[in-house]
Amino acid sequence: MSIAIYPGSFDPVTLGHLNIIKRASACFDKLIVCVMVNSKKHGMFTPEERVELLRRSTARFQNVEVDFSNELLAAYAKRRRAHVVVKGLRAVSDFEQEVQMAVINRKLNPRLETMFLASSEKYTYLSSTIVKEMARYGADLADFVPREIVDAVNQRMRELEGTEGKEG
Repeated sequence: MSIAIYPGSFDPVTLGHLNIIKRASACFDKLIVCVMVNSKKHGMFTPEERVELLRRSTARFQNVEVDFSNELLAAYAKRRRAHVVVKGLRAVSDFEQEVQMAVINRKLNPRLETMFLASSEKYTYLSSTIVKEMARYGADLADFVPREIVDAVNQRMRELEGTEGKEG
């Protein structure tokens, strides 16, 4: 069975992420979408909430599993018996960092390969950071995040904005 992992922070999952999930799931028997911890990012959603939002967003894909890990990707892949990491590339600027990570992962786990998928052109501009900024200003998110989670993103932003207003 061919197993691949698509790791990320997914805070929140975007239509760009979903596009990579759809395309990668067609290439493997099983695709594990794994919420990973990025120590440089402070989340809008907890890791558990991100897993739940991803499950809602990927329910239609029979061979997609959603998971969470706070271990190194190379160790997680070995434990899950996955030999491929899928990474989406939006721009050349993504490539440099992603190649560096691929080399490190392969050094830690020599059986682990990385497959890069170029973003569909209509999503090259899209990131979770941009979605959060649009949500902060009340923009319509229907063209940016899966419809299954639009309300959850808007609700969380209202909660966060309410909290920030009380701290000042």
